[in-house]
Amino acid sequence: MKEKILIVDDEREIADLVELYLRNEGFEVFKFYDSKKALECIEREQLDLAVLDVMMPEINGFALCCRIREEHNYPIIMLTARCDGTDKINGLTLGADDYVTKPFLPLELVARIKAQLRRYKLYNAREDEEIIAFSGLVLNVSTHECTLNEKPLTLTPTEFSILQILCREKGNVVSAEELFHRIWKDEYYSKSNNTITVHIRHLREKMGDSFENPKYIKTVWGCGYKIES
Repeated sequence: MKEKILIVDDEREIADLVELYLRNEGFEVFKFYDSKKALECIEREQLDLAVLDVMMPEINGFALCCRIREEHNYPIIMLTARCDGTDKINGLTLGADDYVTKPFLPLELVARIKAQLRRYKLYNAREDEEIIAFSGLVLNVSTHECTLNEKPLTLTPTEFSILQILCREKGNVVSAEELFHRIWKDEYYSKSNNTITVHIRHLREKMGDSFENPKYIKTVWGCGYKIES
C-alpha cells in the first residue's frame, strides 16, 4: 500500500514541485494550497506524514501542526522561509519532527520524508511486546506508548526515539551527535545540535521534569544527556 503524504503550502509552485517528486517515488499525495481544506483531509484520511508550510493565511503551519498533534502521531515536517531558527524551534516545540528551510532541494526533502517514514514504521511494527520500565516511567516499544506514574504521555516519534535511546543507555551519557546518528542515520543532521536540544526540552516539559534539578533527563555539559534511575 502506498504511503499517504499531506502537502500544505500556499506557494503553488513549491507544492506542485514537491508533489511531482513524491509521486515519482510512488507516494500517494494529498496537496492543498490552504489549511482549511487540508483540515478536512486530515479528518478524512489516514495519513502517514505531513509537510506543512509555516507562513500561510488564515491557519498557519504552527496551528495546523497543533491540530494534527491533538489526535495523530505521524511525522510532521515544517517548511520555513526564515533562517534565524525561530520557526524551527517553534515547530519542534509544537510537535514537529523535522524542518526544512526554503529554498531547498526537492531530493533532500524526499530523503527526509523517507527517513521519517522508516522510523514511524519501526515504532508501529507489531512485534513481540517489549517494555522498558523504571522509576514510574514505562515505554512499550512495540505499541509506541509511554506512561509516567501511570499517566499517558503523548510523544512524537522523535521524542519517543530519544527517550527510548536514553533509557536503553541508562546511566551512560549519550551525545547529541550520537542521538542524531542513531535516530536519523543521515549525515546532514550532524551539523545542528539545536534540534536535539529542543526535543529534550519538550520531553522535559511533558514529563514535568525540571531543567535545574531533573529527575529523569540530565544534561552533562559538554558531553550530552543521560537518564539515571
